[in-house]
Amino acid sequence: MKKVLAFSVGSAALLISCLPAAALESAYHANSTTSVADMWAKIGDFCGIGNWHPAVAKCDISADGKERTLTLKGGGTIIEDQVSRNDKGHTYTYKIKESPLPVEGYVSVIKVTKHGTGSTVTWSGHYKAKGAPPAKAKEAIDGIYKAGVDALVK
Repeated sequence: MKKVLAFSVGSAALLISCLPAAALESAYHANSTTSVADMWAKIGDFCGIGNWHPAVAKCDISADGKERTLTLKGGGTIIEDQVSRNDKGHTYTYKIKESPLPVEGYVSVIKVTKHGTGSTVTWSGHYKAKGAPPAKAKEAIDGIYKAGVDALVK
């Protein structure tokens, strides 16, 4: 005797909505003629992003230097915590605490490495989509990384 399972469209949708969201990744890098030390001088300052990212109007840093609040030129704010940093390795990791971006569980790394006599800037991260399709969330983060790195290396 065969047993047949029948799912209604509603049951299938409920089951799918209970599954964990797939992790997404973004990364962008570009080379510069700027030395590693000079590039790190711009990027290594956790609140320095207010000076080089075209979407950031200003950055305010907490007293301990580990939390930054970014005021965006188009409106809105993003609050981020620095998770770790390695000045010798020219890298830091941070996570988003609060944001209007369509992501959650966002953790990102920005680093500078040697490339010939210049440097390579790499910005990468992983996250899950929130309130938007995964493709839209990825498009938003990809755009942020590209705009920031391109501004640094021009």
